Amino acid sequence: MDDMTSRELFDRAIEVVLAHEGETYTDHPNDHGGPTKYGVAQRFNPDVNVRELTRAQAIELYWERYWRGRRYEQLPEAVAIKVFDLAVNVGERTVIFCLQRALRACGIRVKIDGRLGPETWGAAGRADESGLLAALRSEAAGEYRLRVARDGDQAVFGEGWLNRAYA
Repeated sequence: MDDMTSRELFDRAIEVVLAHEGETYTDHPNDHGGPTKYGVAQRFNPDVNVRELTRAQAIELYWERYWRGRRYEQLPEAVAIKVFDLAVNVGERTVIFCLQRALRACGIRVKIDGRLGPETWGAAGRADESGLLAALRSEAAGEYRLRVARDGDQAVFGEGWLNRAYA
């Protein structure tokens, strides 16, 4: 990651997340997370008043609960940003499975266990970054398609999810 700190990388990544999530309060009946603002779902953050959440509060919440200690900064910058953006939407374990499968698609054998550790971030560092990002986008799109296939109520989100996967 060169000389960039974890917080500096997070500051870049959170802007991508917020661009995808939007800044308005929503309460879509098909959203499994319930009421949401800045991508912060009430169901998964019951201690937060999502309706009143400010942008600054959302950023700090993401730093504390969804970035810090996860070691995303051990990944190549563009991969870290993509992994974090997807993790916010599909969950960390799911996106690490996607990353590990993407590494396999790039010809790098790693254990597919859904855990981000030295084997996975080391493999990501050895991979061709553009090839890995392409494979990760494809894996994420596949995950989104499976979610829609398993639960037809989620189809309303499908196009947006695919846009996010391929962004």
